[in-house]
Amino acid sequence: MKPSAEPRTSLFVPESGLSDRVDYRLMETPEEKDCIYLMRYKAYLHGGVTAPSESRRVSDHYDDAPNAWIFGIYVDGELCSSIRLNVVTSECRISGSADLFGDVLHPRLDQGEVFIDPLRLAADPEKARRFPDLPYLTVRLAYLACEHFNADTGLALVRAEHQAFYRRVFMSEVIAEPRSFPGFLPKVSLLASDYRTVREKVMTRFPIMRSTSVERRMLFQRAGERRFSPRGVVTSFEQASIVPTS
Repeated sequence: MKPSAEPRTSLFVPESGLSDRVDYRLMETPEEKDCIYLMRYKAYLHGGVTAPSESRRVSDHYDDAPNAWIFGIYVDGELCSSIRLNVVTSECRISGSADLFGDVLHPRLDQGEVFIDPLRLAADPEKARRFPDLPYLTVRLAYLACEHFNADTGLALVRAEHQAFYRRVFMSEVIAEPRSFPGFLPKVSLLASDYRTVREKVMTRFPIMRSTSVERRMLFQRAGERRFSPRGVVTSFEQASIVPTS
C-alpha cells in the first residue's frame, strides 16, 4: 500500500465529495470474502511478499474466527483495499499476532488487556497508485475498532519499511523484534499503540480518525444484528483532511 510517484487523486479534499465516494463494507458471505482473498493475492504478489500459488488467493484460519471482522473499502463502487481486524481478549485469543508473539502478548492478556489486531491489509495496486490516502482510509477502521470495543492497545504486525507510518500516525512503538509470519516472505515486527494515551493526540493531528457511535455501531454489527443498511455499507464519516495539524 505504499504510494508510488504517479499521478493521483486525493480522496480528502473538499471537492472530492468523500462521503459520497467511499463505502466501508463488512464482508461476511463466502462470495464477499473470496473477492478479498483474490485482491490480497494480487496485492501481495505485486509487492513481492507472497509466492505464486495455483489458487490465486490468500487466506488463513483467522479469517473465519468468531472475533474477526473483514472489511472491504470501496471508492466509487470499486473495491480498493481491505483489512481484517481481530478483537483479542483473555477469553478469545485467536489472532495472528497473539500466535506469533504469544510470549509477549499472552501475559498482557492474562492481565485483562484488550487488543485490536489489524492484519491482512491489502490494496489493489492500481487503486493504490491513484489514491495516495488509501492507507489512512484503511487503517482508520482499526482505530474505530479500538474505540468501539474499548481496547487498551492497537497492534501492528509490519515489515521494517512500514514502521515509520505507524509511528507517525498512531505513535506506535516496537515491542518485539522481527519474526517470520507464515505465508509472508518478509519478517515482521510487532508494534503497539497505547490507545487511551494517544487517542486525543491522534484525532487532533488526523481528524479523519474521528467517528460517531452510530458509524461504529453500523460498522461492527454482524448481518443478523443490523436493522439498517443491510449490506453493511457505511459512508457517514466526517470529511476532514488527513494532513496532521501542528
